[in-house]
Amino acid sequence: MSTRETDHLSIGEVLAALNDEFPDITISKIRFLESQGLVNPERTPSGYRKFYPHDLARLRWILYQQKQHFLPLKVIKERLDELPPGEEGRLLDPAPATAAEATEPDATAAEGAAVGTLTAPPVATAPAPPARRTPGRRTPAFAPTLPADEGGAENDVVPAHDTDAQYSRAELVAAAGINDAQLSELEGYGLVAPSREVDRVAQYDDDALDVARIAAGFFRRGIEARHLRMYRTSAEREAVLFGQALMPFIRQRNPEARARLQDELVELSTLGRRLRTALLRNAVRETLAE
Repeated sequence: MSTRETDHLSIGEVLAALNDEFPDITISKIRFLESQGLVNPERTPSGYRKFYPHDLARLRWILYQQKQHFLPLKVIKERLDELPPGEEGRLLDPAPATAAEATEPDATAAEGAAVGTLTAPPVATAPAPPARRTPGRRTPAFAPTLPADEGGAENDVVPAHDTDAQYSRAELVAAAGINDAQLSELEGYGLVAPSREVDRVAQYDDDALDVARIAAGFFRRGIEARHLRMYRTSAEREAVLFGQALMPFIRQRNPEARARLQDELVELSTLGRRLRTALLRNAVRETLAE
C-alpha cells in the first residue's frame, strides 16, 4: 500500500485538526467550501472524502483569511487559483526569511499582511474558557421535569437505515409534513442536504427525512430552523469526539475490530444521549422554575 493511501484524513479528522484554531468550523462549512470549488478532496469509490496535507493547508489558509482579513470567498478563490499546480505546499511551509529579510521591513510583505496574501497563518491557541459562577440551587415552587434516561432496551439507539431510499424534494416535503420554504430553511442552516443529484435534480435519503420530520415538530411549536443549528453543531462535535475515541478500531482492518467499533459506537451514543438528557433535565428545572 502506498504512503498516499494511508496519510489521508477523514472530514471528521479535518474538523478536529482545525477546531482549536477555528472553533466555529463545522462539517457543513467544509462541505460548503468544497461546493464553491475552494477545496477538492479525493473521493473513495463509496463516496467518502479523503483529505491530504495540502487540502488541510488550503482549508486553514481560507479560514484564516476569512477570520483575520474578512476576504470574500471570491477573492480567496482567485488567490488560490493563482497558485501553480502542485504548489499548495506553500500554504503549509512558507520559505524561511533570510537574515536580511528578518532585520529589514519588507513593503511587499506588509502590503500582503494587509490584504491577505498566500502566507501560512500563525498557529492560534485556544482561549481559556471563561470562569463560570455556579449559583446555589434554590427549591422552586414548581418546575416541570423530564424523565430520566436509564439507557434501557426501550431507549436503544435507532439503527442506521439500510435501505437506499431516495426522495424528490416534493416527496420529502410531503412525507415530513413541512412546506418547501421550511425545507429551504433547513438546508440553509445545514440541517438537511441532498444525498445526490440525478439529472441535476436533488434527491434526499432517509436521514434527511428523519431530520425533516423531527424539525416539523419544532416548527409546530414556533421554533424555527435557525434555532436548531445548535443541534447540528453539537452532533458534529460529538462525532469528532467519538472518532478520536474509536480511532484504534478504525485503523484496524479485521472483522473483529469492525464489530467492536460498531458496539462501542452504539455504547458511546447511548452514553451521550443519557448525559444530554441528565444535563437538560437539570437546566429545565432551573430555567422553568416558578
